[in-house]
Amino acid sequence: MTLLERAKKIKLLICDVDGVLTDGKIYTGADGELFKAFNVKDGLGIKMLLANGIDVAILTARSSEILKKRTQELGITNVLQGQRDKVLGLEQLLSCNNLRAEEVAYIGDDLPDYAVIQAVGLAACPSNAVDEIVQVCHFQSHFNGGEGAVRELCEALLKAQGRWEQTIEKMFLHPDPTAKHHY
Repeated sequence: MTLLERAKKIKLLICDVDGVLTDGKIYTGADGELFKAFNVKDGLGIKMLLANGIDVAILTARSSEILKKRTQELGITNVLQGQRDKVLGLEQLLSCNNLRAEEVAYIGDDLPDYAVIQAVGLAACPSNAVDEIVQVCHFQSHFNGGEGAVRELCEALLKAQGRWEQTIEKMFLHPDPTAKHHY
């Protein structure tokens, strides 16, 4: 099956966090995690998917209040933190959203993502993913994690589904003046 055929079926994008939505660096202090840097381009890509009825979920092994705040800001409601077994997390997301694996895209960058990446319809990774992940992915971004990799995947999904032009029209040429614009 081609990348285009896979992308046309996607109804849910699941994102890993560290190394995908961030550059993978975790800044800590004496009281624990201090901050992570998220890219606004990735945030806008997520908002564009959500505006087109393509849901977005987070599936990550770590837990963080920072991530909770970021996902609330973006409108992501499917957030599974502290998921050491990501395949179980995937199964939960499939069940809760009444989806089949081929209707799901997942973007991850490292070995904890390996099993779940092989279980979805469209597997994606940032350009700086580990070799084992790159080898099993259908889509590799030109961008590193935390630097627009998720945004590039979001655009590819919207273009494959013929929704790119209408997204530009709806969100940027004739935007809703009452909409919140947190990217």
